[in-house]
Amino acid sequence: MTDIAAQTQNALTNIVAERQSKGRVPGVVGAVARAGSLAWSTGAGSADLGNPGVPPTADSQFLIASQSKTLTAVTIMALRDEGKLSLDDTVDKLIPGSKHEGITVRQMLSHATGMQREPVGDVWDLMKFPSRDELVAGWDDAERVGKPHNRFHYSNLVFSMLGEIVARLDGRPWYDAIKARILDPLEMRRTTVGMDGGPAQTGYYVPPWTDVPVQEPLLDIGAMDACGGLASTAEDLAKWAMFVANPIDEVLSKDTLDEMCQVQIMADVDRWQLAFGLGFMLLRRGDRLFVGHDGGMPGHITSTFVHRESGTAGIALFGSTSAPAPSALATDLIIKVLEDDPLPPEPWVPGTEVPAEFVGVLGTWFTEGSPFVFSVKNGVLQAKSPAAAEYQSPAVFERIADDTYRTVSGRETGELLQITRDPAGTPTKLHWATYLCTRQPFAFAELGKA
Repeated sequence: MTDIAAQTQNALTNIVAERQSKGRVPGVVGAVARAGSLAWSTGAGSADLGNPGVPPTADSQFLIASQSKTLTAVTIMALRDEGKLSLDDTVDKLIPGSKHEGITVRQMLSHATGMQREPVGDVWDLMKFPSRDELVAGWDDAERVGKPHNRFHYSNLVFSMLGEIVARLDGRPWYDAIKARILDPLEMRRTTVGMDGGPAQTGYYVPPWTDVPVQEPLLDIGAMDACGGLASTAEDLAKWAMFVANPIDEVLSKDTLDEMCQVQIMADVDRWQLAFGLGFMLLRRGDRLFVGHDGGMPGHITSTFVHRESGTAGIALFGSTSAPAPSALATDLIIKVLEDDPLPPEPWVPGTEVPAEFVGVLGTWFTEGSPFVFSVKNGVLQAKSPAAAEYQSPAVFERIADDTYRTVSGRETGELLQITRDPAGTPTKLHWATYLCTRQPFAFAELGKA
C-alpha cells in the first residue's frame, strides 16, 4: 500500500464507521486506491453475524452487481476497436431476427434506448431469471417505453443483451470473455460470477422498524450476469479503478477509455450532477468529476468511483440491501484524501531540444481578438489562452505535413493548424480551425488588411 498520513487514515476510518453505525449496516468495507494500487482500507461491523465483531476486509467478496456493467462496456469497446462492431450498429444487425429495429450499441451503453428496465417476466418478483435463449426471445416481447435519446432510462435488460452481443462476437460466454480480456491481465483473481467460496460478506436486510437483520439469498441471475452478476473484493476493485484511471493497452487504449467518459446523456436533468458516458456513471461533486458505477443486489450495495485527474479511487462495499448511498461514501473517501493528503505534483522534467520547425512560431498570437501562447513541451507544440483556467488542458498539435498540424487534444480537437511563412521562412500568420492568428491584435473589420 502507498503511504497515506496517519491523521488522514484515522479520518477515513471514522467516515466508514459513521456510515456503518448510522446506516445500520451489518458489515462495511471502505477503501482508497491511488498511485496504481490499493492505498488504504478498513472494515466495520461484522462479515457474518454468526461470528459477530469480526469485520470484513479488503479480501472479502461482496456482490458488486451493476458495477459489472463497466466491465461489459469495456469489452464492447475493445470489440469496437478490433473492428468487430460499430457503436452505430443495431441490435437487429448483431442479433439477427430481433424485432426491435434501430437500437444502437451507443444507445445501449448510455441507457438511451428507451427500452424497459428489466427482462420480461417479473424477474425480481418471481426470482426466476432468464437463460440466454429466454433473454433473446424475451427481448422481442419487451416494451420500448420511451423514445431513443429522449431521456435517460436505466435498463438491466439492455445491458444483459450487451452481454449476449459480447458472447456472439467474441465466440465465448460473457464471463469467459471478460476473464480473458480484463480479469486475467489486471490480476483480478477474486472477481467471479457469484461468490467463489473464499472470505465473503454475508448479505442482510435490516428492517426499518427492528434491529434484527434478515439474511438475504444468493441469486443466480443467469443471462443477466453481464448487467449485475459479479462478486469482487476491494483489492480487486482497486486494480480495476487504477485501470480506469490509467488504462493499459492490453485491455483498452487510453483514447477509448477517455471516449467512454464523455457525456452521452444527462441522468440528473434538474442539477446536472449525474450523467452517463458509455457504460460509466459520471458524477459531479463541486468542481470534481468522478467516473464509476454503483451496484445493488439483495444484501449488497456497492460503489467504485475514480477521480481520473489525480488517479485516486474510492470503494464502498455495504453488506445490506438497504444501505446509505454507496457513491457518497466512495467519493467522500476520495475527497478526504485529495484535500488532506494529496500526492505531490509530478516533477517538472526539462525538454532536450526545440524542433527547428517551431522557431518563429512560439510566443503569443492573437485570434478573434484574444491572445494564445504557443509553446513547446517535450518537443511537442501546444497552445493555451492566458485567460484559461489552470485545470484546462492546452491544445496539443501533431505534425501531418510541412507547416500543417492536427489538433489532437484540447481546444479545437481535430482541426488543422497551418503556418504561413514569408520567403525567408519566417512565420507571418497561422490559420487554426480556419481562424486567422496574427502577432498583433486586430478587429474582425481589420483582418482583410492584416
